[in-house]
Amino acid sequence: MDRISIAIDGPAGAGKSTIAKAIAKAVGIVYLDTGAMYRAVAYESIREGIDFSDIPRLAELMKNIKLDVVYENEEQSILINGEDVSGEIRTSEISKAASNVAAIPEVRLKLVEIQREIANKQSVVMDGRDIGTFVLPDAEVKIFLTASIEERARRRFDEMLDKGANISFTEILKDIEQRDYNDSTRAFAPLKKAEDAVEIDTTALTINEVVAKVIELANKGMRKCY
Repeated sequence: MDRISIAIDGPAGAGKSTIAKAIAKAVGIVYLDTGAMYRAVAYESIREGIDFSDIPRLAELMKNIKLDVVYENEEQSILINGEDVSGEIRTSEISKAASNVAAIPEVRLKLVEIQREIANKQSVVMDGRDIGTFVLPDAEVKIFLTASIEERARRRFDEMLDKGANISFTEILKDIEQRDYNDSTRAFAPLKKAEDAVEIDTTALTINEVVAKVIELANKGMRKCY
């Protein structure tokens, strides 16, 4: 085998993207932000005036949408029909909307197809809700990151404040509670820990401590593959 896949799953605010980016950089492989792909679909749906309950229109959108993931200077950008929307998709509104579109099978199947194509070509770190259970069930390394809901809300709140967002901690907490419910109860590919995943509670850990734990597991997985 000349490539390795690392799957990092967990609820919103558990630190998946931060850890996945650090792991990708440390071991020299590509990081794929799958959440950004769902955000992009949500953004385009809103821009096209499509209600999330209108499954036929969403299905049609997925048939025609051209979604590309490109890398430059180790940064990932999301393009919709050639337009870079990486900045536009990082809002609280799009975050909530992404959770809604992610529950729709027509959306997930299209994006999972793209994600698997990328993983089949190169070594990757992917983070999301169902990477280890559905997207890459044969991933060599599977991690499930979690943290208390209060800690996850605090992290997201600090992140939004840094971006200049005018939002309260209570709003963030309610948003994460709703996202947890949506992600874990959806009928198709719900948030779930894979049976062979290693669970890491990040509540009381620093980023460096979590990265060290995951790198140790990644190195073990890579030694098995090469």
